[in-house]
Amino acid sequence: MITHAHSMTINVPDLDEGLRFYVDVLGWEKRQDTNEAGMRWLTVAPPGAQTAFALTVSDTPNVSFSMGCGISLITDDIDADVVLLEREGVRVKAAPETMPWGDRATWFSDPFGNEFFLVQPAS
Repeated sequence: MITHAHSMTINVPDLDEGLRFYVDVLGWEKRQDTNEAGMRWLTVAPPGAQTAFALTVSDTPNVSFSMGCGISLITDDIDADVVLLEREGVRVKAAPETMPWGDRATWFSDPFGNEFFLVQPAS
């Protein structure tokens, strides 16, 4: 039985720049940062999360989104998170709104064009 996702890939133009954004701006943890045989494996995750995000450099920007995939993040206080994101200069697409299924949500982007769906589940 599959219990959770291990990791997802986020394309960034530079690994150190990506690490700075996800750790310093979003407050995520650096989970792994190894360099073996000239290949760097770097993962980050929200504190306490089971699923990590592998940062990778790709010549094809936004490859995951051009293929129809996306990343959703759950929050318990979307309004406070949006204020914090905007204070850090993160581009939030719109104010949080109630979705047709009852959750409140919005989208934000990292500096590299990757888009995230931020969701506060309905109580």
